[in-house]
Amino acid sequence: MTSQRDTLGWLKQGARAFAFGNPLYGLTLGGRGVTGLAAVPNDPWPGDSDMGAAIMDGVFPFGGDVMQAEEPVWVPALGYGRTWIACMNSFDWLRDLRAVGGDVARRQARTLITSWLDQNHGWNSASWAPDVLGTRIANWIAQHDFYCQSADDAFRSRVFESLARQTTHLSRVVPGPLQGSSLLSAVRGLAFGGLCLPGCDKALGQALKLLERELPAQVLPDGGHVERNPERHMLVLRHLIDIRTVLRAARHEVPEVLQHAIDRMTPALRFFRHGDGGLSLFNGGREADPAMTDTVLAQSDARGRPLKSAPHCGFERMLAGRTTLVMDTGKAPPPGLDTDAHAGTLSFELTVGRERLIVNCGSHPSRFGPWRGALAATAAHSTLAVAETNSAQVLEQGGLGRRPGRITCERIEGDGATLVEATHDGYVRSFGLLHRRRLYLADNGDDLRGEDTLEGPAGTSFALRFHLHPSVTPAAVAGGDSVLLKLPSGAVWRLRAAGAVLEVSESIYLGGGFGDGDEPRRTNQVVVTGDTVSDSTQIKWALRREKKPPPQT
Repeated sequence: MTSQRDTLGWLKQGARAFAFGNPLYGLTLGGRGVTGLAAVPNDPWPGDSDMGAAIMDGVFPFGGDVMQAEEPVWVPALGYGRTWIACMNSFDWLRDLRAVGGDVARRQARTLITSWLDQNHGWNSASWAPDVLGTRIANWIAQHDFYCQSADDAFRSRVFESLARQTTHLSRVVPGPLQGSSLLSAVRGLAFGGLCLPGCDKALGQALKLLERELPAQVLPDGGHVERNPERHMLVLRHLIDIRTVLRAARHEVPEVLQHAIDRMTPALRFFRHGDGGLSLFNGGREADPAMTDTVLAQSDARGRPLKSAPHCGFERMLAGRTTLVMDTGKAPPPGLDTDAHAGTLSFELTVGRERLIVNCGSHPSRFGPWRGALAATAAHSTLAVAETNSAQVLEQGGLGRRPGRITCERIEGDGATLVEATHDGYVRSFGLLHRRRLYLADNGDDLRGEDTLEGPAGTSFALRFHLHPSVTPAAVAGGDSVLLKLPSGAVWRLRAAGAVLEVSESIYLGGGFGDGDEPRRTNQVVVTGDTVSDSTQIKWALRREKKPPPQT
């Protein structure tokens, strides 16, 4: 039955592609007669001037791939992944040119838009993909005052005609198979086109109906986004703020469901922030630029402290003294919404002040392929892996196969201290082993105690990993039962495991992606290995801040 449905889906998709690719289809899109915008919303999001300077030089680095060309090929046949194509054709990078400033950057923006119009006047499955299309429509409209200043009438006419044609096509194909954040990207484009382009009012009605349907499903009761990716959460919140902004610019009423979603997602975004201002690294998310996060929080115009617990999206946050800990205690998103999901159940990250100490490895900007398989693996997370096997099956082209079916979590607080106990059954089917993790953070934040237990038969290997941020310097202590971890500030923490030998080995970090580029950074991990014994295997460990030695007299 599934095979039959898949076959019908492919046939339908092929038929639509054949129809859209027919030159006659373009005649049905209209677009002539649109000479200006009915409303121009403000775009508050910061750009990256370094990225803008690269684009000025004809360098286009997106999604782990780089094209260098005076005039780019917007949909290359070979050598560039779908993430590069999506980023290139979305025009998010117009903000980076705006950050460079000046008329030269403005002219470069017009040159690239003209190039896109020349190569993509007709439908293309990649450059006209609905989520990419929606993002481009919103960016062309929101950046209008930047790139159209001093432009001639011929250029303006081409842009407005194309915007109307793109909006008409988008209204015909949405929602289609889109789900999650990708669908909201398309909805954002419908809202911008429907409100700002005369004659495209139908698109606004579609956008409002889809928001009414999607937001209660995608924004969970605790404010978390259903895809469980902190960076994606912030992007969705940005999209919702943009939709609210364009509604206000057009003097249209803001739907209650939209405002309510923004009000709930804002405290949840604060929940995922570490002390350095960056985001937690779970399920394909990276730190993101703290300046962008600050701007999103400010533009949301929503108050509310971060929750301690987010049970609906499945995360716990512990905060004591200067220590922040975030732990993944939730189920993977359902199929179709799990494109970026990782096999990192029960992993955690820990920051002291503004310094990251324990991390997960992050995510490659390409999102798919071999890097996806490596970085989504359980071994790339600060948790326990059994027999070098993932707790969920990671698919290189996105999504998960087999995954934990039952995850439990209990939180207890008292006198400023916090205990979280969680379990997952991702290894029960293959090895008969249940993983139980207990984390206790003392009230002063200087003492974290952990206990990882595997309940089940003997004779299976395991590895308990603590990935370190690249700024942390590890030093093994004689005897092998502890490792000293030195932070850039000079603070030292001792990681100790009872009855076990700790080894320091190499690791990689792809958590940043803004200040340090997209290249993997070398780092280290502390690993505890062993084999299960009968019935129950316990690994007790502690991470404590070392007291400063008394001054010499």
